[in-house]
Amino acid sequence: MSIGNSPEDERPFSDVSEEAHTSIGRALRQARVAAGLSVDDVSSATRVRIAIVHAIEADDFTPCGGDVYARGHIRTLARAVRLDPAPLLARFDAEHGGRPAPTPAAPLFEAERIRPERRGPNWTAAMVAAIVVVIGFVGFTAFRGGDSNDAKDQVADGATPAPSKAESPTPKKDTHAGQKPEPSDSAIAAAPQDKVTVQVSAVDGRSWISAKDHNGRMLFDGLLKKGESKTFQDSSKVNLILGDAGAIQLYVNGKKIEDDFQPGAVERLTYTKGDPEVG
Repeated sequence: MSIGNSPEDERPFSDVSEEAHTSIGRALRQARVAAGLSVDDVSSATRVRIAIVHAIEADDFTPCGGDVYARGHIRTLARAVRLDPAPLLARFDAEHGGRPAPTPAAPLFEAERIRPERRGPNWTAAMVAAIVVVIGFVGFTAFRGGDSNDAKDQVADGATPAPSKAESPTPKKDTHAGQKPEPSDSAIAAAPQDKVTVQVSAVDGRSWISAKDHNGRMLFDGLLKKGESKTFQDSSKVNLILGDAGAIQLYVNGKKIEDDFQPGAVERLTYTKGDPEVG
């Protein structure tokens, strides 16, 4: 019988350390517990769902959706529990057929390539353009019609009526100082019987004048220079204010008004239909 250790006791010890046999999930769980973190804490910090954290700690990587996602979750969880992710990833690659090869980029984007669409004619733009043309034509027609109506109302608004084509132009006569012009044939002819017509001429200087119709509407308000004249018509009455009545010669309903207005005198006059009379 031998004394001392038996041959079996002298055999070398086998490597039975826990680290050599610790799985990925167990290593992550131990590191989490050592860090004093719960599964909820890790899920909130990494945004990895609680169910996936439980599955990985149980070495079930199916809920990850593939090896690429599983490797990403392992790396994220390892950093959250202050564990080096490199050995865990190496062990995962060894147990699952190696690290996945990168996917070529071209096939991924090929499906997203969009063919250009054939566009038809832009009918909306054509309709808008047609509407603009129609509106412009209507506006131009209305503007031309307004010009025609304005020409008809020139006499009522205080403009001097133009002689008709049938009338021959009256030659101008030289006016010497101290002489007042005689009424022209056109002024007398332009005095219809159913209206009152007043012609104001500045023969001896300039004068400010104001003219209104029977409704009080202003026909003219301004300065009449020497040699200028204005003619006003209304259906019943014309009201005048002469700033310098002595410089003015009046023709009412085609007839000359004989007056004795003094130079610089202000006169307020009213004329109606019929014979000349001051109201």
